[in-house]
Amino acid sequence: MQLADALTLEQQHLISLYTRTPLLVTRGEGMYVWDDTGRRYLDFCSGGRAVGALGHCHPRVVAAICAQAGVLLHTSNDYYTEPYLKLAALLSTHCVCDKVFFCNSGAEAIEAAIKLARKAGKRDSADRVEIVTTLKSFHGRTMGAITATGQPKYQQDFAPLVPGFRYVPYNDLAAMDAVITDRTCAVLLEPVQGESGVYPATPEYLRGLRDLCDARGALLILDEVQTGLGRTGTLFAYEQYGIAPDIITLSKALGGGMPIGAMLAKSDVAAAFARGDHASTFGGTAIAAAAGFAAVSTIIEENLPAHAAEVGAYLVARLAALRATSPLVGEIRGRGCMVAVDLTEPVAGFVRNTVQEQGLLILTVGESMLRLLPALICTTADVDVAVEAIAQALTAAPHAARA
Repeated sequence: MQLADALTLEQQHLISLYTRTPLLVTRGEGMYVWDDTGRRYLDFCSGGRAVGALGHCHPRVVAAICAQAGVLLHTSNDYYTEPYLKLAALLSTHCVCDKVFFCNSGAEAIEAAIKLARKAGKRDSADRVEIVTTLKSFHGRTMGAITATGQPKYQQDFAPLVPGFRYVPYNDLAAMDAVITDRTCAVLLEPVQGESGVYPATPEYLRGLRDLCDARGALLILDEVQTGLGRTGTLFAYEQYGIAPDIITLSKALGGGMPIGAMLAKSDVAAAFARGDHASTFGGTAIAAAAGFAAVSTIIEENLPAHAAEVGAYLVARLAALRATSPLVGEIRGRGCMVAVDLTEPVAGFVRNTVQEQGLLILTVGESMLRLLPALICTTADVDVAVEAIAQALTAAPHAARA
């Protein structure tokens, strides 16, 4: 198949929901993908949006998938299978939350967290059902998840939304203090806001929020769908703040490229769920769980979170150096392999398209921000290639200072 064939088939058979880059990806390996013409691209998107923490087709993940595919693909959760039990034990061993529910995506993990938080809240009071989230957050596309998402653009055409949510600015502890009441069952937020442009929580904010939740009897839910499993420089982002959440949501990196999500909870919180309260037909299916065990084991055993911290710091330093040569470079924010660059002019699309022509794939947020999410296996040599491509694109970009 060639790109022209893909465009025709999309027009004929797919619901138009995605603004796709005109690129037909045919295979991937490590930090690279190839298109239908055989051209190679350095992938600084991690196979999408932080999914490929180990890059593309990591040998250990591929071997696990192939081995499991020849034995058992799927069976009902009415029965036990080894892969999901091993993955649950691995996650629990390395996390403050010791109980796991498996699903298929980050949005599904958020839905499970919402249900658990509300049922746990009702152990104290039938009215303890409100959930507080933050503005500019992103938690998924299902109805509960878009309601939790503090961005009206995702919500405006799908009202009525799920009732019982309140929104406050991110990194504003006073705003949280003002809205958390005896009706609040949980606070839900990302330790680093990803989709809106890589905005980390301050230590004072997250620690203060933990104290506030404890004082008011509310649960603290951390959405680590994008930050989890090494991306920010520790296995979980919460580890950098010295706090322990009550519930954590995971997906993206969890499956090494296979679709899987998880909600983790502390035992006393998880005990609010009774058998039959929640379920997922494909949650923890054998082949996805086998891939997940291989992926998470590799991340832990190879100490990739520490590597992500080192290479991420190098990436930020290289990008910061561009300020001396380009008036288009503004603020740079990052934690590990999760970095954003504010641009002083609306040329993000131009930069993205230009670097793609040079063989580099990056993400943008609107027209004034670049977002870089390289795999945890990224090297400093990869960073040098990427930053040089960005530098050339910035030099070619039209901007007011040149006019």
